[in-house]
Order: sequence, then structure tokens, then C-alpha cells
Amino acid sequence: MTAEPLSVERFGPACALSPWERGTDGPRLIMVGIDGSETSMRAIAYACGMARRQQSQLAVVYVAEPHAWTSMITGAAAAQQRTFDELEAELRREVRQLAEEMRVPVTFLTRRGDPFGELRAAADDLKADAVIVGASAQPGHRLVGSVAARLVRTGRWPVAVVP
Repeated sequence: MTAEPLSVERFGPACALSPWERGTDGPRLIMVGIDGSETSMRAIAYACGMARRQQSQLAVVYVAEPHAWTSMITGAAAAQQRTFDELEAELRREVRQLAEEMRVPVTFLTRRGDPFGELRAAADDLKADAVIVGASAQPGHRLVGSVAARLVRTGRWPVAVVP
């Protein structure tokens, strides 16, 4: 069972998507996962340029990952939600500006949960032809695997990892 996005907003020029099919000349829909990190912002810039050159639609997915400890501390869940909302609003503004500057049709989706699971589900739901994410800068991910590495291992779509 896949979760529905919390919100969806469209930016940039209108795009008339043709019926989905595999084996076309280029990607019709490119999905990029963002979290506000430096590498994810480079990933969206790369994905936006790729979508413009390929005349593709771009789906930007922001996944808010709630932490388990917030339920144990009074008021922490509300503070965490405010932080998620502020980051989402900032990311929306940046994505809207980029979409208008690059003249690329963009759909912005917000989901909540495990980033790997939500990005995988979003790519499947959207029938993404390619997935682009930023590389993890966290040292622990070298041992347990990052979201990017896990998406690559899934092998359902081409995945580009932007440093």
C-alpha cells in the first residue's frame, strides 16, 4: 500500500503528457528527491536541466521523515512539524523559482515517512523514467547504505546520484 502525497503543487509551463510507455527516445517524467541538503539542491538543478533538454516533466518529491523520539518528548512533535512546514515552504519557493526560470513543468509533492520507501513508492506511482537524488554526506551511510545506494540497488529505474 502506497501513501498518498500530503500535498501536490504544479509550477512552470503547462505540459501535455502523452500516454506512458517504455522504450521511447527519452524520459517523459524525471523524478528528483530533495531534502534541503546541498547535494539535493544540486540534484534538482541537474534534474531541471535534464528535463529542459529532454523536454520532460519534472516531479520533485520532498519526504519529511518524522523521528521516533518526538513522540516521547512533550511538544517535540509540534516543533518538528513546524520545522517540516518551514522547510517545505522554503523548498516550494526555490522549486517554483527554478521552474519559472528554466521553463520546465514541475510537480511538487510532499510525503511523510521513510525517505527510501516513499521515494520508491512515488517513482512507481508516477511511473518515473529516471530518478535523481543527491549523494549522502553522512559518514554512517558508508556502512549501512544511503537512500541513493538503496534506490540504485532496487533497480527499477535508472538512478543518477549527484555529488
